[in-house]
Amino acid sequence: MQWLRSVGHSHTAFAAECFIDELAVLAQRDPYQFRRELLQKQARHLGVLDLAAEKAGWGKPLPKGMGRGIAVHFAFGSYSAHVAEVSVTDGKVRVHRMVCAIDCGQYVNPGIIAAQTEGGAIFGASAALYQELTFDHGRLQQTNFHTFPVMRINESPQIETHIVENNEKAGGIGEPGVPCAAPAIANAVLL
Repeated sequence: MQWLRSVGHSHTAFAAECFIDELAVLAQRDPYQFRRELLQKQARHLGVLDLAAEKAGWGKPLPKGMGRGIAVHFAFGSYSAHVAEVSVTDGKVRVHRMVCAIDCGQYVNPGIIAAQTEGGAIFGASAALYQELTFDHGRLQQTNFHTFPVMRINESPQIETHIVENNEKAGGIGEPGVPCAAPAIANAVLL
């Protein structure tokens, strides 16, 4: 599964960030604060983590039946963090809101940053909620988008993108919006 948007970062971030949440639960710690302690010497990781948590209202109560999850990752020269707000009804996960923070260093057009980050969040959420690869007699059944569902606009959460301002070397922006989406959703469900 290396040839998806964000290549190996999607499943690497999923494994790492879900494991971090499991450790936070075992330590009886808040997942955001637990990450803050682990990242004390990583200023840019902390920058996106804090920005996403602040803009999402981390720590404020959610309506009954909703959970909030967080994830942070470095990919393609950029740092990103997502906070997802989800509910589960009759076993079906619904993402209501996704708050994304991105530090891609110097940039020119904030609209492109937001579009790429939000598109990446939808791609990552689609992978988490809908997509699978199945085989029949050794033949892949999902051959194109008509058999590989992507989140539709009526299923899409409210998405916000917040950009860290700095003068660091420019990083990538086409891929970094993807890796944090699925673990943020899974971590919201786990809580």
